[in-house]
Amino acid sequence: MTEKVAVLGTGKIGEALLSGMIRGGWSPSDLLVTVRRPERAEELRSRHGVEPVSNAEAAKYADTLILTVKPQDMGTLLDELAPHVPADRLVISGAAGIPTSFFEERLAAGTPVVRVMTNTPALVDEAMSVISAGSHATEEHLAHAEAIFGGVGKTLRVPESQQDAATALSGSGPAYFYFLVEAMTDAGILLGLPRDKAHDLIVQAAIGAAVMLRDSGQHPVKLREAVTSPAGTTINAIRELESHGVRAALIAALEAARDRSRELASGNG
Repeated sequence: MTEKVAVLGTGKIGEALLSGMIRGGWSPSDLLVTVRRPERAEELRSRHGVEPVSNAEAAKYADTLILTVKPQDMGTLLDELAPHVPADRLVISGAAGIPTSFFEERLAAGTPVVRVMTNTPALVDEAMSVISAGSHATEEHLAHAEAIFGGVGKTLRVPESQQDAATALSGSGPAYFYFLVEAMTDAGILLGLPRDKAHDLIVQAAIGAAVMLRDSGQHPVKLREAVTSPAGTTINAIRELESHGVRAALIAALEAARDRSRELASGNG
């Protein structure tokens, strides 16, 4: 790999991307980072061998810019970058809710922009990164984004019109599972188990269920039915979940997340 890639605003997700790219064969000498704090810059240099630079330098020297700052900070960053970004730079945005048009309007005409919504399992190489093309992004640009984000998990292309839904399901998705595990752990304690044992039981059940969902090719209803014997323990638990409206609550929660993503896109941060 001979081109240079810069990660601007290198927090946990940005660092996970750097680590994944290095494992995938990128040379640290071809990777640039920008951060606010000098101590963070030194930490990234010593840990990964990458070169911290200013935002303007990143725009000047890198062929691909990955913007990983918070959505509310993106406008300020683009104002700083715009005078320095030539129209042939690939700009990849990892900010929730912000459409590619937001970048295209602020950067040089014709700048290719790719929008990516990844999630925190990137830290353990199990991310799902959802990728959409802006109006000037080509197949080559999309493939390049997939090569970068594929180092920390799976990728999926969707039309940009589906990005808010993907954010609700996948970008925020891990939090819903953590919430469920937290609630089930509390239930285990109520039922008489020590917290550490309840936690271990639930986490392994979650891992096993996830692997079966991924590898069996069966619909989740079929997998659930395989656990649910007549008049048994599981069907009694499912009845309680249904009677308390858990399914409806999940649907409403994801709709709320999607709506918030749309609000971010409209500038109501």
